[in-house]
Amino acid sequence: MTGPIISIITVTYNSGKTITDTIQSVLSQRYPNIEYIIIDGVSDDATDTIIRSFGDKIDKYISEPDKGMYDAINKGFRLASGKVVGILNSDDVFYDNYVIEKVAESFSKNDIDALFGDAIFVDPVKTTRIVRYYSSKNFKLSKFRFGYMPAHTSFYAKKELFEKYGYYKTDYKIAADFELMLRFLLINKVSYKYLEFPFVSMRMGGISNRSLKSKLVLNKEIARACNENEIKTNYLYIYSKYFLKVFEFLGKLKYSF
Repeated sequence: MTGPIISIITVTYNSGKTITDTIQSVLSQRYPNIEYIIIDGVSDDATDTIIRSFGDKIDKYISEPDKGMYDAINKGFRLASGKVVGILNSDDVFYDNYVIEKVAESFSKNDIDALFGDAIFVDPVKTTRIVRYYSSKNFKLSKFRFGYMPAHTSFYAKKELFEKYGYYKTDYKIAADFELMLRFLLINKVSYKYLEFPFVSMRMGGISNRSLKSKLVLNKEIARACNENEIKTNYLYIYSKYFLKVFEFLGKLKYSF
């Protein structure tokens, strides 16, 4: 299949335990026009050695100090030569070998600027055990004010959008992805499409769901993102989403936005 070049960016820091799976997941994609970029924050474990062992199978690799995860992602996006860009976290893998083929096909057949789909969370040790299904099917732009967003790891967009509307704000600790998607989808009304399938398998324990303190920071930044973009919200709206999680953990519904 011919189609647009899709640039996939992975940012790493001391990811030696998982980075091999992530890289092999990208290399196993059946779509041929992939540019793979890895940005490392000068890891002091085996990460650098592992990445270098793949040689020229990695299209671009940089290991240098950065100002955090979002700064590293921005570096990768600026280096990208693909028409479309997306991320794959260093402890995640694609759900199957056809994800990027489906992404490319959707951009080729539809007049869209961006797309997103679903993701699954898996046990960090027994990765075949699904802990939660993150569905973006019921997402609506109006839900941003409640702190909802599509699965960020399934978000692919034309590179030109970042050049036009800006990159991730590096002064956010956790919610720069929320702010960027709000800015692109709601404020600037870019055209998008939802694809109903899981893009990635994500190990539980990400930065935004590790602790109560992280959740407090996350929701504070969500409120800030809404306010900076002149979207009316309040903490009652934002924290109301956790009522859905109660039902999710009781097994009564998918965690859908």
